[in-house]
Amino acid sequence: MNTGGRVVLPTNVVPRHYDVTLEPDFDKFTFEGSVTIDLDVDEDSSSISLNTNDVDIHTTTVHADGALVTSSPKLSYDADTQTTTIDLGSEIKKGQKVQLKHTYTGQLNDNMAGFYRSKTKTGQYLAVSQFEATDARRALPCFDEPALKAEFTATLIADEKLTCLSNMDVASTTMVESKTSGGKKKAVKFNRSPRMSTYLLAFVVGELKSIATDKFRLPIKVWMTPDQKDSDGAFSLEVAAKTLAFYEKAFQAPYPLPKMDMVAIPDFAAGAMENWGLVTYRVVDLLFDQKTAGAATKERVAEVVQHELAHQWFGNLVTMDFWDGLWLNEGFATWMSWYSCNEFYPEWKVWETFVIDTLQGALSLDGLRSSHPIEVPVHRAEDVNQIFDSISYSKGSAVLRMISKYIGEDVFIDGVRKYIKKHAWGNTQTGDLWEALSEASGKDVSSVMDIWTKKMGYPVVSVTENEKDGSITLKQNRFLRTGDVKPEEDETLYPVILGLRTKDGVDESLMLTEREQTFKLPHGLDFYKLNADHSALFRTSYPPERLARLGKAAKDGLLTVEDRAGMIADAGALAASGNAKTSGILKLLEGFSTENQFVVWNEILTRISSVRNTWMFEDEAARDGLKAFQRALVSKKAHELGWQFSENEDHIMGQFKALMFGSAGLAGDQKIQSAAKEMFENYTAGDHNAIHPNIRASVLAMAVRDGGEKEWEAVRERSHSALTADERNTCLRTLGRTQKPELIKRTLELALSGEIKTQDIYMPIGGLGTTPEGIEKRWEWMQENWDTLIEKLPPSMTMLSSVVSICVSGFTSQKQLDRVQDFFKNKDKKGFDRSLEQSQDSIRSKIGWLGRDRSDVENFLKEKGYNGVQGKL
Repeated sequence: MNTGGRVVLPTNVVPRHYDVTLEPDFDKFTFEGSVTIDLDVDEDSSSISLNTNDVDIHTTTVHADGALVTSSPKLSYDADTQTTTIDLGSEIKKGQKVQLKHTYTGQLNDNMAGFYRSKTKTGQYLAVSQFEATDARRALPCFDEPALKAEFTATLIADEKLTCLSNMDVASTTMVESKTSGGKKKAVKFNRSPRMSTYLLAFVVGELKSIATDKFRLPIKVWMTPDQKDSDGAFSLEVAAKTLAFYEKAFQAPYPLPKMDMVAIPDFAAGAMENWGLVTYRVVDLLFDQKTAGAATKERVAEVVQHELAHQWFGNLVTMDFWDGLWLNEGFATWMSWYSCNEFYPEWKVWETFVIDTLQGALSLDGLRSSHPIEVPVHRAEDVNQIFDSISYSKGSAVLRMISKYIGEDVFIDGVRKYIKKHAWGNTQTGDLWEALSEASGKDVSSVMDIWTKKMGYPVVSVTENEKDGSITLKQNRFLRTGDVKPEEDETLYPVILGLRTKDGVDESLMLTEREQTFKLPHGLDFYKLNADHSALFRTSYPPERLARLGKAAKDGLLTVEDRAGMIADAGALAASGNAKTSGILKLLEGFSTENQFVVWNEILTRISSVRNTWMFEDEAARDGLKAFQRALVSKKAHELGWQFSENEDHIMGQFKALMFGSAGLAGDQKIQSAAKEMFENYTAGDHNAIHPNIRASVLAMAVRDGGEKEWEAVRERSHSALTADERNTCLRTLGRTQKPELIKRTLELALSGEIKTQDIYMPIGGLGTTPEGIEKRWEWMQENWDTLIEKLPPSMTMLSSVVSICVSGFTSQKQLDRVQDFFKNKDKKGFDRSLEQSQDSIRSKIGWLGRDRSDVENFLKEKGYNGVQGKL
């Protein structure tokens, strides 16, 4: 059925309850299933349509008001819409209660979608589920749309020694005849769930152990395979208990299920999945060794756990009515994870990181012509996976941060409470949230926010200073990274919350709503900055003299960390798009050599990387000159901070030391390179504590890049014997750093050899983006292995678009872009067309940047003496 461009199921029947039983067969990699669905009839009908994919239906019976309608109906299947239609042979009437029963066999696939198999280190299998967005239909025939909520009673049949988990707690365990092996197995029946969407249903069967906490009013457990260390789950468990209690208080709504299980799954396509009461995670996002993990790992785990637990209310209790509202789920859970992280760990200063991480991720993707609005029309189920991207998560949460600053955080949370209270157990659209926030704040939130969510892109605000009366004239235009905005692309006028910082503090009330407006400043042109703390979505283009004065204001302590980092990000983006010269940003960065904050340095180095990646295929003199520029800028600070880490190292300082050590070492700082070499030698001789986890990635990267087969093999070997997923992943990512053609070839072969898990394919190939040879060979590899990649990474999953994006976006020239377009010209691009277009746009942006500023950068490097040998500041 097609309604408003959406391909959805007919509305003649409504599901109320599913009773589903599944029995996995680990020998045949299939499962036996039966499902009984209670339906209300809303329209007289002679057929019922529901979603199925890759299930073989054996029997179908239909009863209406207790009387048999049919036990052998004609079934037809539409592969395009993944719909099975049951021809009833007679009519069911509006108001009747219908019971539909299927028995069937499904595939326990290895695609990390549906009800699938996952393999442990010791070769044991688990059966686990991943249903979001549209894969519940692989596990049971169902009405697989978020608004078609129902209650579920689940039963799992398995060997007695295996653990069975689902969304609810266990109601009973009995012994039954097995359908797969003969003999007896246990049947674990779970209590009936509340109303929920099919994508949140979850099942796990396998040999597992758990750790528990009593720090929350309901049981919370972390589950893992027997080869994992119990203590590796302790941090997540503690965070979960604190977070559920915090959210209950913040939302003034109790967590509505009887327990919370969190499970580390060995093969998992995403980072984690918020199944109600049974959250599943990639191992590295739930378990880590607190003694050997770096600070960034700890922060990532805290954030992921808090993100998934925010969904238990926002997404699970209140759900978007269709996938075009995905941003409501993901944007809010992202914002909430930062909000709660800041409450628990104020010393981590996560809102500072937000500016260089989440906000810049959003502005980067949204600065492309091929971006999409936050509220993106989703017509077909398979389009959904492509919008699990920086727009839904990062721009979504950045827009919420902007509105929370505009109305005040406490008022924002109050609005969210109203929203949850009003819509609990139901489905919503974006307007429902704006309505609740308007009610809480007394401001017309939707008039400000509608443009931000319904239109793509954001503006660059250009500043003209009026000396006579000390005012500033601001003009907004659409920002594109390619710098070639057409008049018809520049028609949207955004309501820009200006966040004007002066010596009096910050004025949050000023808004630019026209194309051009003039604003009087309280103290004239003495000191001002727009977008205080970078809580709004726009770039600011200042006159060059003002940018220099802001650089001085930064040194004088007048700008916050967010202001300094955001200003550098804006200047870098404006150079890339042609609004300013690249030499200007390089000069600005030189002025920050005495900066003492991690977040600001992180952004400085991001901007240098962006220039270096764009100049990747230029002549060696320019590449070496940029490397020397980086070395000259960072070495002094790196030596000053050192690379010794104390046992109680400050969370941010640990990351700061690691960032500077790696940046200086990889840019050729000899003192650091020799220290890294010594650490690596001790590490490969068996002392795995010789490298502190904070700098493990940098030390291994230097060793593999500057070494040969011996170093590459040592890191590959360690990827197998590493005790944690975190260390294993670092090893896999490092292999691509090699510069030796034979080792580049072996790194690529590794990706599809079966030696590493499918979920990790992108790790070794991602590392190859640091050399021209690696980028070229990676593209050749993708072309040669295209059929295998399509088979291993079905288009319905996000991983295919990640691999395409990695293999394409390193290019910088028109010739390379032509090759990409030629290859994909006649290919079926279903499932990755959006990310391919975004990667091509990113190449176009680099082509334009080089065309404009190639000689500008060359002249800057010559003038400053960065000739690739030992540039000085």
